[in-house]
Amino acid sequence: MANISSVGVGIPSYEIKQDEVKDLVRNLFPYSKRKMDRLIPVFDNANIQKRQLVVEKDWFLEEHPFEEKNNLYMKYAEEQSLKAIDHCLDNDNHLESSIPYKAIDLLVYVSSTGIATPSLDVQIINKRPFREDIARMPLWGLGCAGGAIGLSRVYDWISANPTKTALLVCCELCSLTFQKEDVKKSNLIGTALFGDGAAALLVMGEDSSYRSKSKGTQPKIKQVHSYTKKNSMDVMGWKVSNTGLEVIFSKSIPSLVNSMWKKHVQKFLNCHGLTEPDIHSFIAHPGGKKVLEAMKESLNTSVNKLSHSYEVLKNHGNMSSVTILYVLNEWMKESIPDQSYSILSALGPGFSSELLLLEWI
Repeated sequence: MANISSVGVGIPSYEIKQDEVKDLVRNLFPYSKRKMDRLIPVFDNANIQKRQLVVEKDWFLEEHPFEEKNNLYMKYAEEQSLKAIDHCLDNDNHLESSIPYKAIDLLVYVSSTGIATPSLDVQIINKRPFREDIARMPLWGLGCAGGAIGLSRVYDWISANPTKTALLVCCELCSLTFQKEDVKKSNLIGTALFGDGAAALLVMGEDSSYRSKSKGTQPKIKQVHSYTKKNSMDVMGWKVSNTGLEVIFSKSIPSLVNSMWKKHVQKFLNCHGLTEPDIHSFIAHPGGKKVLEAMKESLNTSVNKLSHSYEVLKNHGNMSSVTILYVLNEWMKESIPDQSYSILSALGPGFSSELLLLEWI
């Protein structure tokens, strides 16, 4: 078993409202008025009111070479990741007292919006008093599924090392991938959805000596399952160009929720003798409003069981891998009855689906 004992977030300082993004897009994209009027409702239908960025909105008015964008990524990813880690290890909502950095045996770092070698977990280790023999697991290219897949890999490692303690860190700076000259609809949709953020999860094994520091009802990972649909690489991802990372979005994503994801969830529930009424909440990555609506429909469930997915999307946008940890953070603030079940899920490039069964203890 693996116990999620604390969570922390790194929220960038620049906040932008959806109406401001709409005005920015009207000035930036060289569409005809007719085409712009046809596309701009994407922003109104995204169910996003505001989001946070690491750069001011004037930054988007100019072209920026890939090197400049990646240097900013290195700088701000370190900053926001450290903010999330510090919050996680000293979060008195979940911990009786702070967890020392030296207590962390494994650091898993998830990100897909910039490139770094050595990976960014090394920068983090250098900035805080982590042990020099800490195990490292940097994960890149998982996109929106990265938070859930990263947590599954933590579960695997902790299950094999029940006395250990791990830290999962996700950081995505989607704003820095913006392509000013890319006039494809997928770029417009990405602009309507994406935000920046970081989050960290503290996960403890059953026999970790630090479990006594936990307090309240917390989720325990019972089981995980992965599914990757073959020949679906064009559904979601990045195209690497001379100016950086261009977003790839397919309009087929909501229909894949109603087919592939629905079957995956049903099979996962059946394997554990559960049905939809047995699930207290669905901790789902909110890829967008249409994705959430497709999830609700395919599960035949209530909005209440997806409530924090809607709220996080509204207040922060889609932060790729980070978003699922923000959603989990909101559920961990609730007084969830003991021995209730939740399904944590995310979809990402591949096209892939990741599911985790959580029990609140």
